[in-house]
Amino acid sequence: MRQHSHWLKIALFAIVPWLAPWPAAAAPPARGESITVSAKVGEPVNINTADVKELMRLEGVGRRVAEKIVEYRDSHGPFKKAEDLRKVDGIGSGLWERNRSRIVVK
Repeated sequence: MRQHSHWLKIALFAIVPWLAPWPAAAAPPARGESITVSAKVGEPVNINTADVKELMRLEGVGRRVAEKIVEYRDSHGPFKKAEDLRKVDGIGSGLWERNRSRIVVK
């Protein structure tokens, strides 16, 4: 009898999660309703004032590269010109060329 109790507990731990209801997927917007997107992809980014989230709006810049930009700025001071961004580890020529028209220094 004791051995059956052990297997019953194992079975319950395996089955109970499957009995829980799955979370409902988000419903699509109703007809005529719009979705607001907060990321402004095509706007200029001031690399001297932008936080990590803003820097990630640049094409090809993920969280880690954005963090490196902020770390570089914190340790070396504000950028004097947009091209100085190329001194940051992880900013290669391709990333620079894709974003150079949007990078500003103020």
